[in-house]
Amino acid sequence: MPHVATSAADLLRELEGALHVQDGRLVIDDTAAARRRIADVAWTAAFSQDDGAVATAQWLAWEVAQALGARSASIQELYLARGRGEVGGFTVPAINLRAQTFDMARIVFEQAAAQDVGAVILELARSEQTYTYQRPIDYATACFAGAVAAGWQGPVFVQGDHYQFNAKKYAADPEAMTEEIRRACRLAIDAGYRNIDIDASTLVDLSKPTEDQQQRENYLRTAEMAALIRSLEEDGVTVSIGGEIGEVGKSNSTEGELRAYLDGLARELGQRAPGAPGISKVSVQTGTSHGGVVLPDGSIAQVALDFSVHERLGRVAREEYGLAGTVQHGASTLPEEMFHRFPETETAEIHLATGFQNALYDHPEFPAELRDEIDGWCFSNALDERKPDQTDQQFVYTTRKKAIGPFKRQLWELPSREAILADQGRKLEFLFRELGVVGSRAMVERYVGPVELHREAPPAVAEASAATSR
Repeated sequence: MPHVATSAADLLRELEGALHVQDGRLVIDDTAAARRRIADVAWTAAFSQDDGAVATAQWLAWEVAQALGARSASIQELYLARGRGEVGGFTVPAINLRAQTFDMARIVFEQAAAQDVGAVILELARSEQTYTYQRPIDYATACFAGAVAAGWQGPVFVQGDHYQFNAKKYAADPEAMTEEIRRACRLAIDAGYRNIDIDASTLVDLSKPTEDQQQRENYLRTAEMAALIRSLEEDGVTVSIGGEIGEVGKSNSTEGELRAYLDGLARELGQRAPGAPGISKVSVQTGTSHGGVVLPDGSIAQVALDFSVHERLGRVAREEYGLAGTVQHGASTLPEEMFHRFPETETAEIHLATGFQNALYDHPEFPAELRDEIDGWCFSNALDERKPDQTDQQFVYTTRKKAIGPFKRQLWELPSREAILADQGRKLEFLFRELGVVGSRAMVERYVGPVELHREAPPAVAEASAATSR
């Protein structure tokens, strides 16, 4: 297992020969060794009990990624190029890494390098942050470290997914709920995210008489968040912002809703931040639900997904508003034979989460004892979420994601993790091919030039450097 440092000095000693710190700046001594030892950095950031060690590991992961060319980037310019009709025929996979984040990021970039893929996003929803024990800085650190371990050189797209307004909280206290999303945006950008999806679709009120009135709270709050994000862009990078018009699991989206939302958003953003770039894509509802619909035996029901929504609304988004197009949520549990349809319908982006979680939990080499322990945890800690008509299998399926945080270290350190990761790699290989992103690396790098940005070392680094030099 990688080393989990007990102090900043302990971590720097462990990394001697691979890298060192001089006058507050990182110096790479041996690139190959730095890539090998970055696992110690990731494990320390995730599991050390020492605040100085954690802060040092977070700083090192960022700085090593900067030095070795795996830099945080915004997908904005690629998406604007798609809106202009300069590129197309592919769907960008946005992969939610809930568990084994460092190793999964490594596998993603190993597969991306092997298949010449540049168009891939690593993302985490705001709700996932809570139950996976991954704040934005934790997630970004693991992702950048994973990219370094894979030998990746190129843009790293890290995205805040579903920065969602809770409708009940909003009804009770709109300002408090909005402040939660403001804070989430600030934390994400501070951590190095350069892509954020704002989801105020939960505030849509279909009882209102016109589509503009129905979408009003949605576009008002999205415009407010977009203006805030633009004010936080201090490194010259335009953050790619996504919006949403159809809450996943509800009614399918229409052209009228899309136009009402985008017209209202343009008006409001123009007043709040004149001349500021708007959103680059819009999530729509096509008939899916997050995690899929679970049958009594724990299997997933077939979904009647309406691809014409992407064809029709995507055309409007590109041709009338210059956006990349539409985004599909709740897709990772769809049948494999559906995935090639997304690039065929010019879907801009697809979000993939539960399928990778299932591939971990349901893998034949996942330890049976740990699976039983996780099932027991669900019954002990999530029973208040059980619906009256749910079978045990349905209940465990819908709540086991909540065990990822409490069992985080066991999942990172599974004895069978390499076998499981190998199968995850094969799943990625299939998705990259079906979604049409194989060979996309040169296209991405033509439009996206990551900015080199260095961070000030935390105080623990200076103290540790002095200690290790004595």
